[in-house]
Amino acid sequence: MINPTNTYTVPSVSITTARTGASNKANALGMRAMQERVYAKRGEQYLLIKSPPASGKSRALMFVALDKLNNQGLQQAIVVVPERSIGGSFSDEPLSQYGFYWDWQVAPQWNLCNAPGADEPRVAKSKVDAVRKFLASTDKVLVCTHATFRFAVDELGIEAFDKRLIAIDEFHHVSSNPDNRLGSQLGALITRDKVHLVAMTGSYFRGDSEAVLAPADEARFETVTYTYYEQLNGYRWLKSLDIGYFFYTGRYVDAVAKVLDPALKTIVHIPNVNSRESLQDKEREVNEIMSALGEWKGVDPSTGFHHVQAKDGRILKVADLVDDSDAAKRSRVLSALKDSAQKENRDHVDVVIALGMAKEGFDWIWCEHALTIGYRSSLTEIVQIIGRATRDANGKERARFTNLIAEPAAEQTAVAEAVNDMLKAISASLLMEQVLAPRYEFTPKDAGEKPGFNYGPDGYQTGRTNVGVNESTGQYHVEINGLATPETPEATRICKEDLNEVVTSFLQDKTVVERGLFDKENTLPEELTQLRMGKIVRERYPDLSEVDQEAIRQHAIAAMNITQQAKLALAQADAAGSSQGSTALLDGVRKFVNVRDLDIDLIDRINPFDAAYAVLAKAMDEKSLRQVQASIAAKKVSIPEDEARELAKRALQFKNERGRLPDINSADAWEKKMAEGVAALVRYRAQAKATQAQGKSSDG
Repeated sequence: MINPTNTYTVPSVSITTARTGASNKANALGMRAMQERVYAKRGEQYLLIKSPPASGKSRALMFVALDKLNNQGLQQAIVVVPERSIGGSFSDEPLSQYGFYWDWQVAPQWNLCNAPGADEPRVAKSKVDAVRKFLASTDKVLVCTHATFRFAVDELGIEAFDKRLIAIDEFHHVSSNPDNRLGSQLGALITRDKVHLVAMTGSYFRGDSEAVLAPADEARFETVTYTYYEQLNGYRWLKSLDIGYFFYTGRYVDAVAKVLDPALKTIVHIPNVNSRESLQDKEREVNEIMSALGEWKGVDPSTGFHHVQAKDGRILKVADLVDDSDAAKRSRVLSALKDSAQKENRDHVDVVIALGMAKEGFDWIWCEHALTIGYRSSLTEIVQIIGRATRDANGKERARFTNLIAEPAAEQTAVAEAVNDMLKAISASLLMEQVLAPRYEFTPKDAGEKPGFNYGPDGYQTGRTNVGVNESTGQYHVEINGLATPETPEATRICKEDLNEVVTSFLQDKTVVERGLFDKENTLPEELTQLRMGKIVRERYPDLSEVDQEAIRQHAIAAMNITQQAKLALAQADAAGSSQGSTALLDGVRKFVNVRDLDIDLIDRINPFDAAYAVLAKAMDEKSLRQVQASIAAKKVSIPEDEARELAKRALQFKNERGRLPDINSADAWEKKMAEGVAALVRYRAQAKATQAQGKSSDG
């Protein structure tokens, strides 16, 4: 039922960590854990760093770049960032003070992110000229934006960058789509093979479901992966992260007060003026948000921050990054937020209200709450926004992300747009569960214990499903009966490191989420876990063998479903009054795994969206939920030809195992579905033959 506030929550992700302190410990060279891992790969020509926000990617690049410049014969390093504001992350660093061999230095004239003028073709010529001068100089490091680099490559040609290191920050902005200019240029640089590339990203996937790199190009990169779980588990202060979705009715500014806690350091991202949630008056929206915080008392002339008196008498400092009517005022606010002297000052600012800003690269370590109004079409953007709140800071123990979503009203006749918003929100939630979970290492049953893993007080036992945990890496080892094993090194790497990218593609498939959540009565789990995921894997890795493709499919579904089932087990434990500690997720995994003989067939028979639906059903009133389900079910179509072909393959496998074809009258729903697929494929082939015969007849 809807509660009296017209705002209710879908709490979806909650992670509690051990706070080992390992993330911030430095070795003799001044490198933290992730940076040390990257530096070990410094000799690679093509290096891809997948690591969450605040993990130290910028400094990791500095260590690698300096070695390439001093020991590997490269002439210069060019650091490319998506926004000018991020250029500050690559300013001078006295690395020798911490034990490294050299200092990182960027001459002022070569940090083009600080140069005047926007990154547009009509005003970019001076910056391209600066790149040309830099390439001809003996100086070592240049920092510029993606746009400046694109213009420079277009004008100077890729040959001009030979024997240089190109470092691309926020690499998920790149795409293999030919229309993505930076992606095309990088492809050309890789083909020419005369540069070194370091690519860095906190989310190696795009919101538009395009691939970042072509498979052949991606295969040339050595990958270093540092997971969210490792990062958070290794913090000293931050021990828990909560992610929730709040559905509201009416105006969002009326619901904000229910989720905006003045006691928390908060970034509020308001909706785009063209979105459904917007009131079409961004200044008014900011004013109403400030009114929800308290009584306005004026503006600080030195910082441009608003002063708002909260109900408890405290004066809150609010930074408005929405109002762009006064350039000088906006610049003053931005400068105050970026003031390095205030970085460690928790009281410098309390609330930041932003529109299209304060996302990737915005470094405010004290942020405890990222509140985003309206769905975000990009899962990448969600990950980046959450990253604003996951910095470790003295005394900061909890962080949260809240997405305020307009609920589909039950009386609406057209709910498609609202349903789409919900699907995006839930997809992002499920993705974050996977991103935040430890990495799994799956092996067939009784494959033997893995060194470095703890299997509990009884140790590893043959003949049962085992779950081990590596305390230092946060990895889980899970044995699964009947699990397909990858045959090639590339498939093995994907199963160990890239399952999140496969799951992302799965969750970005709108049909998957629609049918998995809202058409459960008419959708078998195997249609999602075998057919849809199988299709996604084949399209993503077309050059791999069928054996490797099936292994990747099984590993991806296992990772997603085990996380979901662990979440359900934890929810049941909470309902029984159990408290969650730092081993909560591991406890949930063991609870799910150890009560049954875990095999891949069982995993394939679980709907990956069951846990999300269980929460959603509690949050929405039945009338709204049923209307959404009806709108989804109404769009269901007959079996497409590619799905029929895949069902026929599964039917052949069924025949090989059981000595007969699936029976269309079987009581087993999946067997019946495979038989329907065979029948559908027969019809498609008959239609194709008839069309072909008709064409020959016409020719005759």
